[in-house]
Amino acid sequence: MKKKIVALSMVACMAASVTACGGSKPAETTAAATEAETEATEAVAEESSAEETKAVAADIETVTPGKLTVATSPDFAPYEFYAIGEDGTPKLSGFDMDLAQYIADYLGLELEVVTVDFDGVLSELQTKSVDIGMAGLSPDEKRMGIMDFSDLYYMGGQSLVTVKDNAEKFNSFEAINKPEVSVGAQVGSIQMDLAETNSPDADIVGLPKVTDIISELLTGKMDAAYIETDVAKSYQKNYPELTLVMDVPYDAEGSAIGVCKGNEALLAGVNEAIAAAKEDGSLEKFIADAGELAAGQKYEGLLDENGNVQN
Repeated sequence: MKKKIVALSMVACMAASVTACGGSKPAETTAAATEAETEATEAVAEESSAEETKAVAADIETVTPGKLTVATSPDFAPYEFYAIGEDGTPKLSGFDMDLAQYIADYLGLELEVVTVDFDGVLSELQTKSVDIGMAGLSPDEKRMGIMDFSDLYYMGGQSLVTVKDNAEKFNSFEAINKPEVSVGAQVGSIQMDLAETNSPDADIVGLPKVTDIISELLTGKMDAAYIETDVAKSYQKNYPELTLVMDVPYDAEGSAIGVCKGNEALLAGVNEAIAAAKEDGSLEKFIADAGELAAGQKYEGLLDENGNVQN
């Protein structure tokens, strides 16, 4: 604080020394003094902002000091997935990952990402092995026992998905709620809850990755599936035979970040970062960029032990 006062005092002295000589002082000298005053004020503001960031980070305890450890399941484009570059190298991408980096920077921490399947994200948070989980998580009462939830950062929806050839056949809950109809959903997800609620009599098939569900639909091994709307639309760009036949009502239409239970300082910091990303337009850009990447060559799933795409 003392440094700020001194800096502002210097600015005031510089301004006074210019005006004390009378009105005959050259205009360029006055302009130079004004510019110097502006630069000094900006320097004070930057210093204050940096100090505030350090203060926030200092109050936050993380699994690994100085790092923000994030668990994610990279099979959920455009949230998180691997974008394949021209050289064939997979790069972890998606607006969740961009937002994770933003939050880490905002809190003055280094980002560390742990990739697991979706059910693993929940397990990592339950055992407090990570600081936060980002995998298109929807706030849910059952999950609140193992994690805290941030403010919503993305408003999405849920859909019933099938292939065009079956669009007229499997286009309602009544049509799919039969023992002979196979209905898919990701294990441990909100979509699984929706399947069990809206089609309890169907042959419900739980799979660990959305990519597996899409494959089952495309090969005719599965009749329909519950998938997050924007995720389904992302797949539809590459597989136009997929079709979203109906919206699935769900009370908590939105995504939040799962935060390690009881870490109130981290939760507050994450919420501040989300608000900042919304306010400065970063989040909107992250979503747009992820949509473009998801429309190109991508891989959804875990890499092998050498960091390569699994065949």
